[in-house]
Amino acid sequence: MKNILSTIDIPADLRKLPKSELPQLAKELRQFIIDIVATKEGHLGASLGVIELTIALHYVFDTPNDLLVWDVGHQAYGHKILTGRRDIFHTNRQLNGISGFPKRNESEYDTFGVGHSSTSISAALGMAIASKLKGENKHHIAVIGDASIASGMAFEGLNHAGVTNANILVILNDNAIGIDPSVGALKQYLTNVKKGTQKQDNIFEALNFDYSGPIDGHNLPLLIDELNRLKSIEGPKLLHVITTKGKGLKQAEEDQVTYHAPGKFDSKTGNIITKENKENEPPKFQDVFGHTLVELAKKNQNILGITPAMATGCSLKFMMEAFPERAFDVGIAEQHAVTFSAGLATQGFIVFCNIYSTFIQRAYDQIIHDVALQKLPVIFCLDRAGLVGNDGATHHGVFDIAYLRCIPNLIIFSPRNEIELRNIMYTAQLGLDNPIVIRYPRGKGNIVNWKQPFEPITIGKGICLKKGVDIALLSIGPIAAEVNKAIMHSINASRISHYDMRFVKPLDYKLLHQIFSTYKTIITVEDGTKKGGFGSAIVEFAASHNYKNKIEILGIPDTFIEHGSTEELRKLCNIDFKSIKAKIDLG
Repeated sequence: MKNILSTIDIPADLRKLPKSELPQLAKELRQFIIDIVATKEGHLGASLGVIELTIALHYVFDTPNDLLVWDVGHQAYGHKILTGRRDIFHTNRQLNGISGFPKRNESEYDTFGVGHSSTSISAALGMAIASKLKGENKHHIAVIGDASIASGMAFEGLNHAGVTNANILVILNDNAIGIDPSVGALKQYLTNVKKGTQKQDNIFEALNFDYSGPIDGHNLPLLIDELNRLKSIEGPKLLHVITTKGKGLKQAEEDQVTYHAPGKFDSKTGNIITKENKENEPPKFQDVFGHTLVELAKKNQNILGITPAMATGCSLKFMMEAFPERAFDVGIAEQHAVTFSAGLATQGFIVFCNIYSTFIQRAYDQIIHDVALQKLPVIFCLDRAGLVGNDGATHHGVFDIAYLRCIPNLIIFSPRNEIELRNIMYTAQLGLDNPIVIRYPRGKGNIVNWKQPFEPITIGKGICLKKGVDIALLSIGPIAAEVNKAIMHSINASRISHYDMRFVKPLDYKLLHQIFSTYKTIITVEDGTKKGGFGSAIVEFAASHNYKNKIEILGIPDTFIEHGSTEELRKLCNIDFKSIKAKIDLG
């Protein structure tokens, strides 16, 4: 049997195939993704679940003239392979390779850059209105999952689209799971629709969409026929398709959470390749958070946990298992998560609101207006702060220090290690007068025996890790490990002091006066943006107190950092230990 996939360079080639060959193409495309992701890693389940839908969309519509927008983009691997990137797909998410998400400057078929959820309907509607204004006859398709469509922004897009005559087709890819299982009333509504037990009016028809479905999203002939029918219908339309995340790989179908992004696995058996178990290995920061929260919650019944759809990713799952009535997954709804936390805080509850750094950007107004302005002591735990690696520019948590530092009443702390994370969580739940942000990175730290007795941390107090003579390195958070290593290998080791400032806000002014009075050169190191970040705070301090010391800022440059391993990206940003060593070797 000939290999069909090898003949498809662009969708125009796909459209030359007879329908009878499309099931074979689907089989080949599915296996192609499995084989490469098995060794290169990446997001697996979502793309396997939309293979037939991807083929049908490019078969029926005249892409790239017709505009196709993928929500989030986890499911777009098949799309990338069919649109000219088959031969370089093995570079997916690698340094200098293609992105793991649709990206406008990568291909004309990637009509909108994505990575965060629930943007597709608004973007596609903008494109559809633009086509109307320009007098162009095009189709505009937004593919969105059942988890993403429950987000507020998706409903804003639906609400607007429903009062237009825009030529937009929303495809609801309903597989009952995002990264974790979907939650909420809309999920129950969609479940009832699939079962045929929904008695209320159709929610999408009530929003003036021409609704069709639900249909089997793995039935290629049915998909093609329905898409062809919808092409002739004017105005906003919604096609509800039912798919199975991980379709075609038994383990991915049965364990959809793990196989969302499984790491390396055996492409033939589907079994995950487990890394050699090393005894006494440090835990992930997220697990330190999760286990510590349970430990604290056992002693304090007022402690609650909140996450917007990241229960597994942030390890709130441990709290949900131990105290299901006191832990809440609110779905993909960062704004709601923050104001919901604020409401709980007004009633005396101690709320740990865990949101990835890159996603809390979406709730900026709520942090200012609903929390900080009212001095509500919500405890924000920002997982994935700093460089996160292969997910790239949409996911790096490098802006939080800069955009949070300017907010009054807010405390900002970055733990150097796992013990510091435990201790600041313990300190926060003792009762603070202000909200606090605790930012920590993806992955593991360096402390094996991390579960030490709790010790309270004095708010706004930094510490000296090493004493030297005339150069002071000021770090914030786990980047201290790179600084320590740089000092250890430096020819100027004896001249260098290292301070972990711990708090970006409030800064330890007493300690800073000591430092500026003692050292000629001050070097700040952070895993956040240099513009407006921790280093900027130190420069502001120096300026306001008339210090003339030489100050250098090491951090993320004023550009969007692309994908690659965290180690590679640190090197690119000159914040790996070798770059720091080179800086301090110059004296």
